[in-house]
Amino acid sequence: MTPPMYRMDRVTLIAGLPLLADSVLFAVRRAEASPVHLWLTWLLGAAAWALLGLRHRLPVPVGVLTMIAAVAYYPLSSLDGITPVVAFVVAVYTMSRAGHLVAAVTLAVTSMLAMTYGEFVASTSEQRHVDNMSMVLFEGWFLAVIAFGHAMRVRHAYQEESERRAAVAERLRIAREIHDVLGHSISLINVQAGAALHRSAKRPGETAELTRALEFVRDTSKDALRELRGTLGMLRQVDEEAAGAPTSPTPGWERIGDLADRARATGLTVTVRTDREGLPPGGVGAGVSLAAYRIVQEALTNIARHAAGATTVLIEARYEDGALRVSVEDDGKAGNGGPGHGHGSGSRSGEPGTGSGIGGMRERCRALGGELTAAHTDSGFRVTARLPLMADRPTALEGRS
Repeated sequence: MTPPMYRMDRVTLIAGLPLLADSVLFAVRRAEASPVHLWLTWLLGAAAWALLGLRHRLPVPVGVLTMIAAVAYYPLSSLDGITPVVAFVVAVYTMSRAGHLVAAVTLAVTSMLAMTYGEFVASTSEQRHVDNMSMVLFEGWFLAVIAFGHAMRVRHAYQEESERRAAVAERLRIAREIHDVLGHSISLINVQAGAALHRSAKRPGETAELTRALEFVRDTSKDALRELRGTLGMLRQVDEEAAGAPTSPTPGWERIGDLADRARATGLTVTVRTDREGLPPGGVGAGVSLAAYRIVQEALTNIARHAAGATTVLIEARYEDGALRVSVEDDGKAGNGGPGHGHGSGSRSGEPGTGSGIGGMRERCRALGGELTAAHTDSGFRVTARLPLMADRPTALEGRS
C-alpha cells in the first residue's frame, strides 16, 4: 500500500514544539518589532515545520525548501526562533535515512557556507549572531545527524535482509517437511500395494490380501494428510494465531511407534529400543524430537525403496554426552538391482550424491548442531544421528516397541 503524500507523524508533531515556543515569543515581542517582519518570519517557521509532513515522499525537495526557509528566516527575524533549524535538521536526517546521502551532505555544506557568509562577510563583528564555537557545534550536529541517519538506513537494510533469509530458510524447512511426509507415506503405499497385487496375481479370487493392502493404504494416506495439513498450517500460522484457529500438532519422537507399525505392515520386523538413563527430567526439546522422528521416517522410507531383501529393522535411541543418539539399522544387502545400495543415488550411500534422503537427514542434524553418519555394515546398512538436546519445549522420549 502506497503511503499518503502528507503524513503528520510523531516526529513531525514533536518538531512542532519549537514552533509553539516561537509563537509565544511572537505574542510577547510583537509590540517591539515591525508587524510585517514578525508575521513574515513566523510564517517562514510555520512553513518549514509544515513541510515535514511531505518528507517521506519528497525527502530532497523538503530538504531544499526547509534550508531556503531557514536561510531567509534568520536575516529577517528579530525573534531568533529555532523552528527553521529544527525542521532543517529533521529533513537532513530523513534524506540520509532514505539513502540520499550526497544530497544531505550537499545541503548541510551549503547551509554552513551560507551561515559563514552571513556572519563573516555580510555582517560586521558587532552584528554577528553566531560565534565561532557555535558554528563548530553546528557543523558537528549536522555531521552527527547525517551519520545517524545513514546508520539507521544500514541497520534497516540488514534487518530486512535477515528477515528475507529467515523466510527463505523457513520455506526450505517446510519443503523438506512436505518431502519427508509424502515420500515416506507414498513409498510405503507403493510397496504394500505392489506386494498385494503380486500375491493376488498368483492367487486369483482371494481378496483378503487386497483388503488388508487397501486398509493399509487408507490408514497411511489418512496419516499423511494429517501431517501434511499440520505442515502446511505453518504457512498460515500468523493468520491462524490472529483468528484463534488451532493448528495440527507437529509430529515428534512420541509417535515413533506409528512409524514402526507402518513399516511392520509392509512385512518388516521392526524393533524399537529406547534407553532413558541419563535423560533430563524435561525430556528432549521439540526441535530434537521432530528431527529424530523425521530421520527415522526417512531411514524407513529408504529401506522400503532401496534395501534389497531387508527383513528386520532395529531402531535405537539413547542419551549420552548431552545428546540424543538415534540409529536405524537394517539387514538389506547391496546389489540385486536396488538403487539404494549403489553410490549413484545418494539415498542409501554414505555420501549425499544427487539424492535428497541422506542429504536431508544430514541437513537436519547440522541445523541443530549435530551430525549424521550413514554407512554399510557387515549385515546391512546403518544410519546414526547425534542430536544435541535443546531446552526449549521439552517432549518426552517415548516409543512403542
